[in-house]
Amino acid sequence: MKTSKSSATPYFIGGIIICLLGAVCFSTKAVVVKLAYRDTDIGAVPLLALRMLFSLPFFVLSAFLASQKSSNIKFTRKQWIQVAVVGMLGYYISSLLDFLGLQYISAGMERLILFIYPTLVVLFSAVLLKQKIARYQWIALIITYAGLFAAFRSEVNWTQEHNANFYLGSLLIFLCAITYALYIVGSGRLIPIVGAAKFNSYAMSFAAIGVLVHFFIVSPQSLFNLSKEVYIYSLIMAILGTVIPSYLVSEGIKRIGSDNAAIVGSVGPVSTILQASFFLQEPIGALQLVGTALILLGVLLIGRKGNRESAPVPTPSVPNSSS
Repeated sequence: MKTSKSSATPYFIGGIIICLLGAVCFSTKAVVVKLAYRDTDIGAVPLLALRMLFSLPFFVLSAFLASQKSSNIKFTRKQWIQVAVVGMLGYYISSLLDFLGLQYISAGMERLILFIYPTLVVLFSAVLLKQKIARYQWIALIITYAGLFAAFRSEVNWTQEHNANFYLGSLLIFLCAITYALYIVGSGRLIPIVGAAKFNSYAMSFAAIGVLVHFFIVSPQSLFNLSKEVYIYSLIMAILGTVIPSYLVSEGIKRIGSDNAAIVGSVGPVSTILQASFFLQEPIGALQLVGTALILLGVLLIGRKGNRESAPVPTPSVPNSSS
């Protein structure tokens, strides 16, 4: 995606600021989840259900408005199925794994593990789509996983009991990164056909429905008699960490292009680590800083060169959430 505006114009600069705000807002999600776990007795599944319940009206409205546009392209039956499957993979399964993993590891570590998904996209594209991995991509993969090892090593210094929980949480977040990477590969095939905004709205809506159905099947808990703090944290997560940044990043991509937006969005892990240090008093060690720098370097190398060569389209969850 290219922008017709000069990089010196206020329009372009505004796009950078918008993308930056979007990435920072997205990065609050992990911190708010950890705050909810610390201050309430809420579990992962009901907390995720509340996040989706509060977010769903916004995405349903956005999907309706997108379908009313004169440029709207109606989904075929096959596309409906594909959007539903890809959406639930990215924001039902991935989000569930993410919320479960955050019960056991720090918000900063969660973001670092999750942020390796661009390297997984490269690997899955090579395996599933038969795309050759270029030399710079191999270099980026090595740098990224060296950084992950350094950051991972910095946190494995507790008792054996805590280590077991840490490994479990790390595994869950790594599985989240895998499913999210598969979501990116799938969405990359659908977005050029159906459009980014429409795809995101419907994919998020399907994912929200999947999460709520999962909750009502497995949880005997009611969503309507919880503490005030649970609702406050869930609403903040839904509005500040999900809905608002998704539209900020979409507007930013329109202004500065997907490649620049991906680079600006790399501030996400750093933002999470700083917020976690301030709100959760999570320590920041030297190895974690080294690991963070290496992971960002590897992702930026893939993002900068990869976007120039193949122009993948980040959805509003890239660098969203993130899950």
